[in-house]
Amino acid sequence: MQKKVLIVDDSALMRRVLSDIINSDSRFQVSKVAVNGLEAFLLLTQQKETYDAIILDINMPQMSGIELLEQLEQKKIKATIIIVSTLAKEGARETIRALELGAFDFVTKPESFFEVKSDKFKNKIIACLETATKLYKLNTREVTEPAAQAPLAMAGGYAVTREAAARSILNPIADRAALSRSGTGTVTDVTGPAKSGTGPARGWTGKKLVAIACSTGGPKALQQVVPKLSASLGCSVLIVQHMPEGFTASLAGRLNEISMVRVKEAEHLEGLTEGTVYIAKGGYQMRLGCSEQGKEVLTITQEAAKNGLKPCADYMFESLAESGFTEIVCVVLTGMGGDGTYGIKKLKEKKNIYVIAQDEATSTVYGMPKVVRDAGLVDEVVPLEQIAGAIHRSLGVQ
Repeated sequence: MQKKVLIVDDSALMRRVLSDIINSDSRFQVSKVAVNGLEAFLLLTQQKETYDAIILDINMPQMSGIELLEQLEQKKIKATIIIVSTLAKEGARETIRALELGAFDFVTKPESFFEVKSDKFKNKIIACLETATKLYKLNTREVTEPAAQAPLAMAGGYAVTREAAARSILNPIADRAALSRSGTGTVTDVTGPAKSGTGPARGWTGKKLVAIACSTGGPKALQQVVPKLSASLGCSVLIVQHMPEGFTASLAGRLNEISMVRVKEAEHLEGLTEGTVYIAKGGYQMRLGCSEQGKEVLTITQEAAKNGLKPCADYMFESLAESGFTEIVCVVLTGMGGDGTYGIKKLKEKKNIYVIAQDEATSTVYGMPKVVRDAGLVDEVVPLEQIAGAIHRSLGVQ
């Protein structure tokens, strides 16, 4: 059965382009179009129409996309919404707000008609619809060739390939045996899901750090984690959220407004400060390195994408293996694919780490947390609302 899609955009041209893209795939059908949020709201409430996905513009007359999302949240109407956003600075902030209000993901709206008609834009829309409507099933067969054609949606319309995502899952993980760590209150077994526990304080006395990885659904998930972190956390936090360039500064700014800890977009050669959260810059790679003076600093570079991702959590986690941090809490939140698993595996070979994964029920897309769990690397699986508490317990923070 075809998936029904509602398009909400005040541009007749964009409605036509999006309709052509969606109807070109036999799995989807544009069921209705609306010229603004108010018209869409009436379809969803008075006419009680149901759709498998909604493509939503932000800036529209009468009722904007943000206002529509706020109304739907107020009336507790659930809908799978994909934002089509511009890359303008003010648009980036609005897009982050849309994700906070429950939008599934977003695709960057091209700046020219040529780009609008390109296969790149088309592939992003279809890939995002696949993920949002649960049509996409990751093929985990072994992939030997690096190049592939078909895109896979990641947060922010950052398209990568299916084969690249499969490679991220199939990275070699040597120790697949069940792990049992005394005193953690948790046992991970590769024959089944990790059992969530209370995760008592670790009693760590070394140099501590928290590192978080997330993708689709990540901006909203981070709103349930970062603002709950204590001002007395006693360490820095590094975050890789899959996003294109131009959006992570707005994400950091928004989180900083509502958090007790300081939140900022990471800068090149910036040293770490306790109680500060550093978000990897979209479209770049973030590593923890060493300056000429021997101090630990973040490096923000145009290093090649890994498994199609910039930023890539594997790069971040791997870089921590050579750092002066001896005790690291690794957190894997909602997201497509398996980014972070290989990096955590490599990190575990050299450091004392504690791994927390978001559970399936609260994940927008249960990919990244599932992969790291199935790899036998997870100490604790908890719902999203308990992630911050699990971090605190792991660090011994009251």
